[in-house]
Amino acid sequence: MLTSLYVEGETWFHRLAVRPKLILLLVASLLLFIISSLWILIPALLLATALYLSLGMTLREAWSRVGFVFFTILFLALVNLLLVSPVDVAVMVTRLMTLVILAAAITATTTIDAFMDEITLLLAPLERMGLVRAADVSLALGLVLRFVPDIFSRYQAIRDAHKARGLPVRLLTIIGPLIILTLKDADMIATAIDARGFRRH
Repeated sequence: MLTSLYVEGETWFHRLAVRPKLILLLVASLLLFIISSLWILIPALLLATALYLSLGMTLREAWSRVGFVFFTILFLALVNLLLVSPVDVAVMVTRLMTLVILAAAITATTTIDAFMDEITLLLAPLERMGLVRAADVSLALGLVLRFVPDIFSRYQAIRDAHKARGLPVRLLTIIGPLIILTLKDADMIATAIDARGFRRH
């Protein structure tokens, strides 16, 4: 069961600072959506996959982090096959999978505290201009990263409960309880944050 996005390790990617990782993700995102050649996109996907699998996770754990997103991408690909050519669909799928794997590698090698500290520093100039509240944005990001594993765990618990009762496991029957439980947790967390005065008014 997935309990945290961070994976303990001593790889070179673990040791890399947060800012270069975020810059890498930004540059990769721009380049991948500029390039439309599969001769370049496929090697990029293989390179991202090699990086991801070198982080010390088992294949099952690695798949559990990206599998649901991959199924979503494949569903979109099937829909797009009705609208565009198979080559264009292959380009879209390769781009998205590469970005998902790269983002998963970054979250697996960076602690939540490191993410929050870096986001606060990066947004400091915008905060001085009165455009954002850096601490609030970093807190929101930290909460998302912290509770994504909980959402996955809750999904698995609901799915297992369906199986134990002999009920068919269908996305439509699972998504409702999952959303309700997640919204309840979000409401409790928001109340706790306001009660402790973490957010400035």
